[in-house]
Amino acid sequence: MDALSSDRMEFGFGVDPFNPRSPRPIDVVGGLQKNELRRQLIESCPRVPGVYGMLDRHGDLIYVGKSKSLRSRLLSYFSAANEDEKSGRIIENTRVIQWETQPSEFAALLREQQLIRQFIPRWNVQGVPKRQRPVYLCLGRGSVPTFYLSPKVPTDYLAIQGPFFGTSRMNVAVDALNKVFRLRDCSQQQVFQFSEQLSLFDLEHRAGCLRFELGTCSGPCAAACTRAEYFQQVAAAESFLDGFNDEPLTALEEQMQSAAANQQYELAGRVHRTLKSIQYVHRKLTMLAEARRRFSFVYAVPGYDGCHNWYLLHGGEVISVAATPIGRDAYMAMKPVIKHWRALLEGPTDHVHGPFPYSLGIVASWFRKHKRELERTFAPEQSGRKYYRKSMRSQAS
Repeated sequence: MDALSSDRMEFGFGVDPFNPRSPRPIDVVGGLQKNELRRQLIESCPRVPGVYGMLDRHGDLIYVGKSKSLRSRLLSYFSAANEDEKSGRIIENTRVIQWETQPSEFAALLREQQLIRQFIPRWNVQGVPKRQRPVYLCLGRGSVPTFYLSPKVPTDYLAIQGPFFGTSRMNVAVDALNKVFRLRDCSQQQVFQFSEQLSLFDLEHRAGCLRFELGTCSGPCAAACTRAEYFQQVAAAESFLDGFNDEPLTALEEQMQSAAANQQYELAGRVHRTLKSIQYVHRKLTMLAEARRRFSFVYAVPGYDGCHNWYLLHGGEVISVAATPIGRDAYMAMKPVIKHWRALLEGPTDHVHGPFPYSLGIVASWFRKHKRELERTFAPEQSGRKYYRKSMRSQAS
C-alpha cells in the first residue's frame, strides 16, 4: 500500500480470545491525504459494531477504538469541528485505517480493551497530553503485606482490584492508604522483626524510616507490633479493597477539618487533594464489589450477523465464551461445557481474577448503563430446551 513504507506487508489485530468462531475478516483503507481516506470509508465501511485501528506512515498502530457503528464513528474523525481536538490530531498522523466487525457492541468493548492491552497504542489515552495507563491496586508482596501498584495482574498478591487510571493519582492514593492502615511501604530488602520473635540478645530495633515515629506505620521492622496486630490492619485494608470499609475517607475528612479549624490551610489543601484520590478509588471499588456480588451467570448476546454468543460471567469477569448452540445437536454437544460452567460458578466470587481481569470494569459499567440486558442472563442449569427456544425467539426478533 503506497500510504505506508514498503516493509509493511501485513494487516490485522491477531487472535481474538473472545471469538469462539473462525477469525473475522479485516478491512483496510489507506491514503496519503485525509480526503482520500474519507472517500474510501464512505465507499466501504459498514454501519455495524466493531473495532478499528489507526496506523501511521511506518505501519505502527497508534490508536485503537470501538463503536456500535463503525462508519459513523470513523467519519467523525474528519469533522471540521474536531480538527484541533484529539481525534483531529490522530487522523493527521494516520495513513491507514483497518477495522474488524464484531457481532455486538459488547463484543466490540471486550475486543477493544484486549487490543489496547496487547499493543499499547500511544494515542490511547484518557486525556491529552498525559497518558493514563491502567494500573491495578494490589495488597500483598511478601510476608509483610503492603499496598502497591502493578501495571498488570501480578502472581504474588493477597488481594487486588482494578484496573484504575491515572498513575499519579493512584500513587497518591497508595501512599495515603498505607498511612491510614499503618502498613509499611519500604523495600523488600528491609528486615522485619515482630515483637513476639525471640532473640538471643536484648537488642534495640530501630525503625527504617520516620513513618513509625509519625504514627503512620505499625513498625514491623522495629518490633513495635506483633504479627497478629499487623495482620489485623491488613484485614482492614483488604476489607477496603472489597468495598466494605470507608475508614480512609473518614480519617482524611477528619484530618482536613482539623487542619482547616487550626488555620493550617496549606495542609488542608494537601489533604483535600489526597482525599479526592481516595474518593475516586472508593467509588470504583464500590462499583466493582457490587459487580462481583451480582454478576455470575451466562449472558446471551445476540449478533447482528447471526453470530450469537453466550458469555460466562463469574464474579463480574468474563471467564469464557461460546457460540450460542443452534439446533438440538449443537446444544447436546455443548452440554459438557455447560456442566463445566455450572461447576465454575459454584466457586467464590470475591477474588476471581480469571484470564481477563480487566473485563470486570467493562461488565460493571455495561450493566449499569444497560440494565435491561440483565433480562438476557441465566444460570447454566436454565439453559435447557425451554430456555433455548425462548432465547432463540428473542434473538431472532
